[in-house]
Amino acid sequence: MEIIKEPFGRTKDGREVFSFTLRNRQKVTIKIITYGGIVASILTPDQYGGLADIALGFNTLNDYLAEHPYFGALIGRFANRIANGKFTLNGKEYRLAINDGNNHLHGGLVGFDKVVWDAEEFKNAAETGVKLTYRSKDGEEGYPGNLQVTVVYLLNEQNELTITYEATTDQPTVVNLTNHTYFNLSGEGSGDILDHQIMINADRYTAVTDDLIPTGELCSVKGSPLDFTGLKRIGASINALKGGYDHNYVLNKTGNELSFAAKVY
Repeated sequence: MEIIKEPFGRTKDGREVFSFTLRNRQKVTIKIITYGGIVASILTPDQYGGLADIALGFNTLNDYLAEHPYFGALIGRFANRIANGKFTLNGKEYRLAINDGNNHLHGGLVGFDKVVWDAEEFKNAAETGVKLTYRSKDGEEGYPGNLQVTVVYLLNEQNELTITYEATTDQPTVVNLTNHTYFNLSGEGSGDILDHQIMINADRYTAVTDDLIPTGELCSVKGSPLDFTGLKRIGASINALKGGYDHNYVLNKTGNELSFAAKVY
């Protein structure tokens, strides 16, 4: 196992950004940068030993500082949209930053994807990784409470990348964390992913409004373009939906244990 820390540039306000490159014996190589906690690249070997980058991203910090569709980024405080940028918690209304039409998206104008995270690297014989931490102050982007967030990226010798999220707060708040990596399993420069085969372990999805706000209604995927309960080409039915796929699936699971979600070929 190997981990390499290198300078990756500075933000416009002078904050230094670092990259951490994780590599195992099979040559799977993952680059994480402290700006936005971004997964900048994932190099994987093919059956002939050649390496391909299967994660969309950039090579320079300046590209990440410009507008982009959240390539590889950590998303918070709240992933997805909050209608009209407001919510009520314990009888009190909170107003959030508006950055998606009339709505709040992915944490606001300066979400977790646009901050510099503190980082601590680690490795042993079986795994290597980096622990990122960030303290989101009370009132940041309109959210209540000081939120202490820890995200751990871990690569092992089984070629598994694990992302673990943890957050603690000093007052009631809302939090919904995720990572926004885009994948192309054929590698960089190979074209679109319409021929990828995908299976999603979900019988239902959340209905949305025209501006992609979940309505609370849970709909069956059976017989619809959103039905991926068996392996199917991504491109098979994508044109049957206005704007393609941008939906939340309700995974088939019981309890709070981790369970199988999806597979892609």
